[in-house]
Amino acid sequence: MKTLTVTNCKSITERIVKLDTQRIEPNIHQPRKTFEDAGLFSLADSIHRHGILQPLSVRKKENGNYELVAGERRLRAARLLKMPAVPCIIIDADEKTSAVMAIVENIQRKELNYFEEAIAIKALKELYDMTQEQIAQSLSVSQSYVGNKLRLLKLSEEEREEIEGAELTERHCRALIRINDIKMRHEVLKHITRYSLNVASTEEYVEKLLENKTDIRRTKPKELKDIRIFYNSIDKAVEAVRRFGIDVESKREEKDNYTEILLKIPKSS
Repeated sequence: MKTLTVTNCKSITERIVKLDTQRIEPNIHQPRKTFEDAGLFSLADSIHRHGILQPLSVRKKENGNYELVAGERRLRAARLLKMPAVPCIIIDADEKTSAVMAIVENIQRKELNYFEEAIAIKALKELYDMTQEQIAQSLSVSQSYVGNKLRLLKLSEEEREEIEGAELTERHCRALIRINDIKMRHEVLKHITRYSLNVASTEEYVEKLLENKTDIRRTKPKELKDIRIFYNSIDKAVEAVRRFGIDVESKREEKDNYTEILLKIPKSS
C-alpha cells in the first residue's frame, strides 16, 4: 500500500521512547469521531495480554507535551487500562504535516465510516491543497473513488445523522444524492427508512422518481406492500410456534441486494 510522502516532515526518530499518557494530547484533525466501546475493550484486553505491539506516533509541541499523530485507539485503550506510559515514536513534523498524516493513517487503516472518510478526504483537499488525483495516489485508490466519497457530503448533516441512525449503506447514499431537490430527497429518505428498503429497492425507487417525477407522498409500490405482508406472515408464524413452547429465534437483516431472514429452531432433547 502506498503512503503519503510528506515533504516537510524532516525525520522520524528511530528510537522508541516511553511517554506519559497524560502528556499526549489528541490531534484536533483526527477524522474519526466515533469509537465503539466493544472494540476499545477488546483492544484493551489484547494490550493487557500482549502489550502495545505497535508504538504510537507523536510530535513534540511547544508547551512540552506531545500531539498524537497516529494511534488514537491504542491511546484510549491504554488509558482504559490506566497505563502510566506508552511506547511512542517522535516525529519531527509541523502541525499541518501532523494533521495530514493523522488523516491518511486513519483512511488507510479503514477505521472510518464512509462519512468520516469523506470528511477526511475533504480536509486533505482544503488543509494540504491536494488534488483528487494526488489524494487517490496517496491512498492507493482510484480518482473516481475519491470523487464518489466527496459527493457524499452533498447530504446535509441532518440527513447524515438520519442515515447513520438507520444504518443505511453507502450505496443508499449514492442513490439519494442523485436527487437535487432537498425537500424531495428528505421525503425519499423518510420513505426508505419507513419501509426498510434495501439498496436494490432504493435504487429502483429513485430511478422511477427521477424518470416520472412522481409525487413521492402518493407512491407506495404494490410489490413493497406485498413484501410487508410476507414479513408479517413470517412473524405471525413464529409467534404461533412459540405459543406451543418452542423457543424460536427470528432475525431479519437488510443486505445490499436482499433481505436475510434467519430462524433458529432448537432440536428436540
